[in-house]
Amino acid sequence: MPAIVLVGAQWGDEGKGKATDLLGNTGEVIDYVVKFNGGNNAGHTVVIGSEKYALHLLPSGILTPGVTPVIGNGVVVDLSVLFEELDALQARGVDTSRLVVSAGAHLIPPYNRTLDKVTERFLGSRRIGTTGRGIGPTYADKMNRIGIRVQDLYDEKILEQKVTGALEQKNQLLVKVYNRRAVDIAEVLDELLGYADRLRPMVADTSLLLNKALDDGKTVLMEAGQATLLDVDHGTYPFVTSSNAISAGACTGSGIPPTRIDRVMAVVKAYTTRVGEGPFPTELLDADGEWLRQQGAEFGTTTGRPRRCGWYDSVIARYAARVNGVSDFVLTKLDTLTGRSSIPVCVAYDVGGVRHDEMPMTQTDFHHAVPVYEEFDGWSDDISGCRAFDDLPKEAQAYVRAVESLSGARISAIGVGPERSQIVQL
Repeated sequence: MPAIVLVGAQWGDEGKGKATDLLGNTGEVIDYVVKFNGGNNAGHTVVIGSEKYALHLLPSGILTPGVTPVIGNGVVVDLSVLFEELDALQARGVDTSRLVVSAGAHLIPPYNRTLDKVTERFLGSRRIGTTGRGIGPTYADKMNRIGIRVQDLYDEKILEQKVTGALEQKNQLLVKVYNRRAVDIAEVLDELLGYADRLRPMVADTSLLLNKALDDGKTVLMEAGQATLLDVDHGTYPFVTSSNAISAGACTGSGIPPTRIDRVMAVVKAYTTRVGEGPFPTELLDADGEWLRQQGAEFGTTTGRPRRCGWYDSVIARYAARVNGVSDFVLTKLDTLTGRSSIPVCVAYDVGGVRHDEMPMTQTDFHHAVPVYEEFDGWSDDISGCRAFDDLPKEAQAYVRAVESLSGARISAIGVGPERSQIVQL
């Protein structure tokens, strides 16, 4: 049975939970939902009836009865956040007992949260725009082979050796460079080990679990945190996250091989948003940008930060289609554009007088890219109740078809409101 990958096609916040719901609405029975990268530096907002849930570390499948949510080996886990989220969901009557956590996932120790925050302050105007939650330093530890994994909680001798080795280096940095207090080894060990017993029943070899599930005819959905333009290799480096958020990252972050992936869905918003620093060609620093922000409620799920807003960028959509091998797009938040008489779409960039129909090769060129727009007629009719493509105003239909032709893959569904049921399927 299929392994399906779900990614964001822009800079995140596209509404990936909507695509997860879509699969359920089309009769696809999802048995496992796997988070394969990132940590609690991003989030999903899921609306079920009158209830709204903000998920940061947990896979969105935790809200669906019968689905087994999995935190894969490619995720970095802040245990305090994990149990805060679990407790909050349980208090609202959500069954969280099926959650599985990879023994190979790396843990975010308290000293990496500290380092993340002080490093950003130290960088000043050169800051990356991280959330300060220790994600980057923890991935750096992973690559430097000084990271702490879930499985280390169950060998206290190994855990102490790893924490001691890491702090021999990091305390020098904290004290001598950042003028901060050294971190106490015993405090770190006490904090981490304090979660060990509660976590133990959730820990598993998730690669083995998921491959056996596929052998048994189950369907596995692998959902990315962040998005394509934030991928550490293929995003707008250095203003990116610290993990691979494209479809290929699903394999390394879950232990499922690429030969088992049947479909790659990419979620793209009907306009563009970004949180944090970095270039953003279609960004609107005017009343139109503020209109999009207010109409679309564009404020971060995790941080509450106002999102930067701009018009739809088909150049980055084509790029996302290429690097992810997108089989189909889910276009979300089309309803946000209701009320515009005219809607611009970026079809190419002008860089120093040269037209670029594809993503510029260098950071410098992308930073200086000026969008080339085509204008499309807007609509004023409320589309939140539409459930079929023909129900949409003809101008909205034309906009969708134009965006589809410019973006490199077919559009299989359209989000027309925040609720699960507000989907137009094509």
